[in-house]
Amino acid sequence: MKKRVTIPEQEYFDRIAKAAKLTGEAGLDILISNCNEADYSFVRYFTNFWPLFETAGVAIAPNGKAALMVGPESPKFAADRSVLSNIFTLLEYRESADPAYPEFTPSTFTDVFNNLGVKGKKLRIGIAGYLVSNPIQLEGLRKNFPDAEIVRADDIVRQLRTVKSENELACMREGFRIVELATAEVLKALKPGVTELQMVGVAQKCIYENGAEYEGLPMYVFSEQSTSHAISRSTYREIKKGDLVQLNLSAKIEGYSPSMGMPVSMGPLTGEKRELVEFCRSMHEWTYTQLKAGAAASQIATDYYQKFIDAGRKDNYVYGPCHGTGMIEVEAPWMETSSTYSLVPNMTFQVDTFASGPSYGMRWETGIVITETGFDLLSSPIGKIHEIPC
Repeated sequence: MKKRVTIPEQEYFDRIAKAAKLTGEAGLDILISNCNEADYSFVRYFTNFWPLFETAGVAIAPNGKAALMVGPESPKFAADRSVLSNIFTLLEYRESADPAYPEFTPSTFTDVFNNLGVKGKKLRIGIAGYLVSNPIQLEGLRKNFPDAEIVRADDIVRQLRTVKSENELACMREGFRIVELATAEVLKALKPGVTELQMVGVAQKCIYENGAEYEGLPMYVFSEQSTSHAISRSTYREIKKGDLVQLNLSAKIEGYSPSMGMPVSMGPLTGEKRELVEFCRSMHEWTYTQLKAGAAASQIATDYYQKFIDAGRKDNYVYGPCHGTGMIEVEAPWMETSSTYSLVPNMTFQVDTFASGPSYGMRWETGIVITETGFDLLSSPIGKIHEIPC
């Protein structure tokens, strides 16, 4: 039996220690890193816990102590899955149906802070995962600590996640291996008359049979009009001869969520469709030539946008050439004209090249890791235009 690729338990505790140090350096008394089921990364990164229905949070003090916070239905679930055994149950992390749990006596943020040795009233509390934190969590903090200053602190966690360890890269490579198998299975099954959702089912069967814990993102199998959507969901639409079909398939390993994307033509690809697919592929290949340690992200993004303009394709442009990837398929940092960072070794990106037309679009996408001299692909090369005989 093939040995499963995992993140060693000690690596989670090393991450907590690094976050504790950065929390103190930022002048914070405590860091609260929150997540929900959809974006679990701000908690799973430190604990390996991924909530279901309810939300979760990790409290990290500058002294290195940490606690996992979950909702009333999750303490046993969390104890089974989290590497962190210091677990508190708070109403602030209950599910969105908003049950009252009248017979339940919850812990409070004050209990958590006291347990971690964080004392005082005029605290500086940093919140990571701010965009997925909800009003009830923030209200609970203010109720317990009315004199506290609550500030955004996403950057503390993001800077830890931006540069990947060898264990993280191994998880991503394993995910890409499985995605390649799923892509091959969908290409074999793809024919006129099947639905988008049937093809998603083919991909799901393959990824689970080959070791994935879940989809890395809701699988994309779009056809014709839907391919112009930057984000969307597959439907019951039957795929027809002449359609352009977009595949973006994914597989999650230990939370790491790579995906691969490519356009597929149902029959010969001709005319403007071929021209736009080939232009999109050329921009994907151009992006590779720009990737190396020391390169300014903003310059790559600026030059990428200018090439759309120079080709008369400004209206086909939607977003920049790359986005960060790792525990979430799309994670910080994006590569944009306003970016203020340079590339460093072991940063990981999805080279995500999307072009949208009025009635169809396409995306070439796969993952890379930055090296001193350039980049390494995390998957096999892509770029073949698949034309399904019909």
